[in-house]
Amino acid sequence: GSGLVYTSGHVSRGSDGEIIAGKLGSDISVDEGYEASKQTALDLLGSIKAEIGDLDRVTRVVKILCMVNCTPDFGQQPAVANGASDLLVEVFGEIGKHSRSAVGMTALPGNACVEVEAIVEISP
Repeated sequence: GSGLVYTSGHVSRGSDGEIIAGKLGSDISVDEGYEASKQTALDLLGSIKAEIGDLDRVTRVVKILCMVNCTPDFGQQPAVANGASDLLVEVFGEIGKHSRSAVGMTALPGNACVEVEAIVEISP
C-alpha cells in the first residue's frame, strides 16, 4: 500500500538560508511572493527527500496549504501560491497537480512572507 507524508510548514528562505521577510500588499510584490513560494516548495521537496530517501517514491501531491503574510486588503493569495503549485507540477508533472488552499495571515514566524506545507502520497 501507499502512505502519506505530512510536512511541517516551511517558511520562505532565500538561497542564503535567510528568511524572506515582509508583507504582501506593502513590502513584497506579488512577483516576489510568487518566487518566495516557489523557493519554499523547493525547500519542502528537500525535506520530503530527506525523510523518504528518493522523490521517485512520490506517487501524488495530494494537497498544499500556502499561508501568505499580507495586509488586510490584499486579495491575491492564489497568485502568490502559484509559485509553489507551478514548481510542484514542473517537478512531478501530472502527479504534481494537487488541491490547495491559499490564505492570508496577519503574521508568520520570523515575519516570513510565505509559509507552505504539503501532503504527499508515497509508494512503499
